[in-house]
Amino acid sequence: MPSERPAMIAQSSAGIDWQPAASDLITSSAELFRLLGLDSALLPGALAAADDFALKVPRSYVARMRRADLADPLLLQVLGQARELDLVPGFGVDPLEEKGFTPVPSILHKYQGRVLLMVTGACAIHCRYCFRRHFPYQEHVPTAERLTQALAWLRSRTDISEVILSGGDPLSLSDRRLRELLEQLSALPNVKRLRIHTRLPVVMPTRISAAFLEMCAQLNKPLAMVVHANHAAELDGEVAAALSALRASGVTLLNQTVLLAGVNANLQDQKALSERLYEVGVLPYYLHQLDAVAGAAHFAVSDQHALALHEQMKSCLPGYLVPRLVREQPNESSKTWLGR
Repeated sequence: MPSERPAMIAQSSAGIDWQPAASDLITSSAELFRLLGLDSALLPGALAAADDFALKVPRSYVARMRRADLADPLLLQVLGQARELDLVPGFGVDPLEEKGFTPVPSILHKYQGRVLLMVTGACAIHCRYCFRRHFPYQEHVPTAERLTQALAWLRSRTDISEVILSGGDPLSLSDRRLRELLEQLSALPNVKRLRIHTRLPVVMPTRISAAFLEMCAQLNKPLAMVVHANHAAELDGEVAAALSALRASGVTLLNQTVLLAGVNANLQDQKALSERLYEVGVLPYYLHQLDAVAGAAHFAVSDQHALALHEQMKSCLPGYLVPRLVREQPNESSKTWLGR
């Protein structure tokens, strides 16, 4: 019952103030190299890459990395490399051509019945494969005027039944701002479901505050949260506690993973990730082929490899632990499923 949830929340470990951690991120490549004891010969390349797409990573996430190991799967997701500056055919700044799907600022409407509301350009971590690393957030982040316009558009579209909060990372917003947004969206009679796409519960689990959990428990519309973990090593005890608290607040938890060369493009890592996700109460949802964004070509895995890996996963995991292998393509009515 909803009235019982605050007591469950109070017993969780998610009551720590998250804002100091959010304002004390590692943004210096030199500091990251020093903390992890990395080979300084690679620092110039990291600095050059950071000039194009800034380094940003929570200290709690760095604490899970192995020292002096340039092959660490968490490090590879955030460490800038000189090859990001290479011009690779087929990789561009708007790989999903999202500019063509904005009927009003802050709204992305690509798929029937659901829309993305771009609520912020901020994020606590800059993943080097991010498909929006070149996105013009200044044109879309809601001002008061833009939000009024977006809500009016949503109110007029009775075919829209689900709103997805996206960004950036929606959980970069304060609890007060999130509450306002969720309450405004919940008040729309045509909206039946709300969804949040976020990486913060994984990379900075202290973000799951008691106030946020109470807000989730009190919503009058179902709320799903799609978190983003790419490797089992990301899912430590603190993350597990935050996810448990979210479930206790009535949030449905799913995970999406990006298939990344050098990080998780093998059976051992994918199997371990799916099994660990289930242990912490999250169902694998999507396994994405990389979006062809400029700067991320070195993460690309061939479709042949991805399909073979997915078949291996199906042979050794129960069906509910095998995520759908997909690619998002411009101008399609849904994500494209790969394989059978």
